[in-house]
Amino acid sequence: MELHDVWFVLIAVLWTGYFFLEGFDFGIGILTKLLARDRAEKRVLINTIGPVWDGNEVWLLTAGGATFAAFPEWYATLFSGFYLPLLLILVCLIIRGVAFEYRAKRPEENWQRNWEQAIFWTSLLPAILWGVAFGNIVRGVKIDADMEYVGTFFDLLNPYALLGGLVTLTLFTFHGAVFAALKTVGDIRVRARGLALRLGLVTAVLALAFLIWTQVHTGDTWSLAAMVVAAVALVGAIVAIRAGREGWSFALSGVTIAASVAMLFLALFPDVMPSSLRPEWSLTVTNASSSPYTLTIMTWCAAIATPLVLLYQSWTYWVFRKRIGTQHIADAQHHTADAH
Repeated sequence: MELHDVWFVLIAVLWTGYFFLEGFDFGIGILTKLLARDRAEKRVLINTIGPVWDGNEVWLLTAGGATFAAFPEWYATLFSGFYLPLLLILVCLIIRGVAFEYRAKRPEENWQRNWEQAIFWTSLLPAILWGVAFGNIVRGVKIDADMEYVGTFFDLLNPYALLGGLVTLTLFTFHGAVFAALKTVGDIRVRARGLALRLGLVTAVLALAFLIWTQVHTGDTWSLAAMVVAAVALVGAIVAIRAGREGWSFALSGVTIAASVAMLFLALFPDVMPSSLRPEWSLTVTNASSSPYTLTIMTWCAAIATPLVLLYQSWTYWVFRKRIGTQHIADAQHHTADAH
């Protein structure tokens, strides 16, 4: 296997890690409106990801940096052609981070409500836009002989890519609901399980349609195997959450995300960005990659840094592994005492 093939796989792994971790992260943000009934429950949901949300975004930074270094032509074409949606995602991530940090800085209800609105919308939009972006990458876009995107923003809003956006939205929200059930106690945990079950059924229908469409369009035997794994894991996650086994359900929903991302990259290979104008104008792992020397240096850096990142992030999740509920929210306890 050539080094450019290795880095194609590594970038796929980085995106898998990002969507697995940031997926439930986005889902929790969306659930602050769909699941939480009052201010205390919103705080519970936000607190489930409070210690980890910024660490989850490290995977996005690493995936973007690795793409820039390993496949500069891919990075250049992607970020110029998808400029508007990627800019919207970036703005959402910035506002979202500010909202998490500033929401509790002042006690006024309007202040906190506005930041909670920001958390919801800046979780919802990226959850959709990532699916649209990857749908277009796999489907192919208008790339000319100079490796430049010559389409428009509206070319990206095709039925296949929009279906991909709906899939990531529902899958991430389902993933987040399972995580909420895994990390909470009391009534909110019960409602999270019920919502996760309903979301899982909707996700299964949309995801199956999208994955079959992908397989028919550009799949092979390996992508078919990944599709089967994704489908079986999603069904298993739904069955597990119905049985109240949140841990198993969360693990299986994670497998669903990993297998789905694997299928998209398997369907894409050896292209990294197919041209819908002429196949020979497509960006591939060969014509879009950096020099062997650059890839060699990157490989050594990744071999040293990646285990360290995995260790500290695993430690963070271990430290904050306990469940929480409204009884752990100081204001909720005071309001209860006042009511009595």
